[in-house]
Amino acid sequence: MNAPLVGHADHALLLDLLRLPTAGPLETGAGAPEPELWAAQRRYAEAAAAHGFTVAHHAPARPEDIEADGVPLAVREAAAADSGFLDCQPNLVLRLGTAHPRRRTVMFNVHLDTVSGREPVGFDGRRFTGRGAVDAKGPAVGLLAGIRAALARRPDLGREIGVVIQAVAGEEGGALGTIGTRPLVEQGWYGRLNVFCEPTGLRYLPRASAAMTASVRVDGDDAVDDRAEHGHNATVLLGYLAQHLGLALSPLAAEGRVCVAGLTTGPLHNRVYGRGELLLNLSYTSGETARRLEAAAGDALRAGLTEFRARFGGVRELARTARDATAITRLHWRKRGLPALSGTAPWAGRLLGEAAGIDRWPDEEAPFTCDAIWLADRADAAAVVYGPGSLEGNHAHARGEFIDLAELESFAAGIARILLAFRDTCRGDTLSEEQPQ
Repeated sequence: MNAPLVGHADHALLLDLLRLPTAGPLETGAGAPEPELWAAQRRYAEAAAAHGFTVAHHAPARPEDIEADGVPLAVREAAAADSGFLDCQPNLVLRLGTAHPRRRTVMFNVHLDTVSGREPVGFDGRRFTGRGAVDAKGPAVGLLAGIRAALARRPDLGREIGVVIQAVAGEEGGALGTIGTRPLVEQGWYGRLNVFCEPTGLRYLPRASAAMTASVRVDGDDAVDDRAEHGHNATVLLGYLAQHLGLALSPLAAEGRVCVAGLTTGPLHNRVYGRGELLLNLSYTSGETARRLEAAAGDALRAGLTEFRARFGGVRELARTARDATAITRLHWRKRGLPALSGTAPWAGRLLGEAAGIDRWPDEEAPFTCDAIWLADRADAAAVVYGPGSLEGNHAHARGEFIDLAELESFAAGIARILLAFRDTCRGDTLSEEQPQ
């Protein structure tokens, strides 16, 4: 019987990582303790060093990275308000052996930041639990186990091909890699083949959606509850618009998703809140879809305001809100203009599917949003998403997040096959002509 690829040292590493709180400041909010990302990345680097990896880069994004096009407004605001915002979110690059040309390099990307909310950390011999178990500390540990398995087959692997690991922050919280993966890619830390380790059910996904965030704001007058008609009721107005936009936009986002998210006005029962905000997250798989959704959001909001005026104009407590609805309501874009990964090079599909034996994510199944979007426009690179478990089945971003040891074992085996197949492709530098040099 073959020894397991994911051994006791890997179990200990994953439990160590799960115990470290690594939710970034966009997730935890102002005033929360700093995430322990430096510690998590150092622990990961120590484990990787046992397999021959060295630290090639370990630093946060630069202040100028905040000013790049497409950086979400939430990131800009947080960086402006907190001088330590970037410093507590470093990015780690590990390299196996010596540097190789990009055409002979494979890069693996994992993110060690998580969403907020602590989950009980445990392992019962079969299942790991804890925040980040599937998204994506578990895949990060399975990746190292897979590389170790490939090295057992080919001890000279690091001299034959380049192997780079990005272990990043800034994936969660709506940052979407703009202070993590994107700066590393722009600095040249990527390969010909780039594998983003996210939950895909052990299928390779050649697409990744991007997302834009809309804010519907109401800026009206407050009122006392006994004279509600003298104020603007942002709670009722935004509540109505949330339902309207959910119905109107969802059919237009067949390639992505519409998430009607946070609605905030106020916490008390004895006043009318005249100000509030409703957030929408709209994912898309192409620039054309993004432009269509952006226009549709404006059209749907205008239609919703017209309906609100007609429906509530005769209600005493809401008549003023109905009459002024258009004047006090505005649409702002907090995030837009990010690229989407719409596919990958045919040679990469053949390497993964035929040589490595990895199943392909079905074309009819919608992709999800992750940092792979930052390889979308690189002519010299192919990118895919591949990992154990699933976002919904393993409760990513939710209570009860877990990853099974058997899933990590299968993932590690897949990583080893990918590496060995890539090494075989690069032997003698006899690369296919359709592969960019």
